[in-house]
Amino acid sequence: METYSPFSVSMGQALWVIMVVAGPPLIIMLVVGLIISMIQAATSINEQTVSFVPKLLAFILFLALYGATVGDLLIGYTRDLLTHIPDDIR
Repeated sequence: METYSPFSVSMGQALWVIMVVAGPPLIIMLVVGLIISMIQAATSINEQTVSFVPKLLAFILFLALYGATVGDLLIGYTRDLLTHIPDDIR
């Protein structure tokens, strides 16, 4: 049976937290950008701010709905990381 070092467990948790925190807003902004670019291609509007503003609004809406959950996740991970520093040093 393999045992993993506490440091590698902490790094695995860090990668998981990064995916959970950064993934959903990036996917939302990707979808919004794709929809806006299809509309721009159909209407021949080539203004840069037309694409930027809806992405910004989607990100603000995401933060308004899930910001507290993401914050709790980051706080919990940070507390866990700081609590396990002595184990990681050994």
